[in-house]
Amino acid sequence: MPSDDIQLLREESVPERIHAALLDWCQGRWWHVRIPLLLYFGYVGVRQFGDAEYTSMFGAINLGIHEGGHLLLRSGGKFLHIFGGTFLQLLAPLASMIMFFRQRDYFAIAVCFGWLSTNFANIGTYMADAEKMVLPLVTVGDAKFVTHDWRYLLSQFGLLRQCEVLGGFTRGVGHVCMLFCLAAGAWLIWQMYRLPEKRRHSYKV
Repeated sequence: MPSDDIQLLREESVPERIHAALLDWCQGRWWHVRIPLLLYFGYVGVRQFGDAEYTSMFGAINLGIHEGGHLLLRSGGKFLHIFGGTFLQLLAPLASMIMFFRQRDYFAIAVCFGWLSTNFANIGTYMADAEKMVLPLVTVGDAKFVTHDWRYLLSQFGLLRQCEVLGGFTRGVGHVCMLFCLAAGAWLIWQMYRLPEKRRHSYKV
């Protein structure tokens, strides 16, 4: 690499390097096929913001992962067994982000924030229900011994009476994640669309 280019690279700030990398990735990408997915997440975001009990198509996926977390950590004691559901529920989209970052698929990372949002929204609703226990509970195994995860977890820390506040905060985190998904996804699609034709001669998915 020429010395002038090395010097220029050194002078660039981290945000400038990230911006350049994102624009480089957007070149030649198909923006058309990503619009329906982003619109769907916009729909999900509006629905879960207006209805705490709304469940998207991710609901069944998140529930399966949640129950898998209980099974995965059942040998780690009662606390880890119960916390395992929420832990794996949040870990799945975060691990997916890391995977897509390694693949340099930035739009997929934005989508994972939308997926993470559905989990935070669900967890927040479940958390807020810890004291009143109105929501129906689902479990794998004997339904006679079903435990309300967040009633147990919050009770361990003396926070049961703050469940609605904590649940509302958690749902708020979910809304922020969804806004990031929509904003980042829309910006990436716009960059795919606006790049000059001569730089989009070879389309990539």
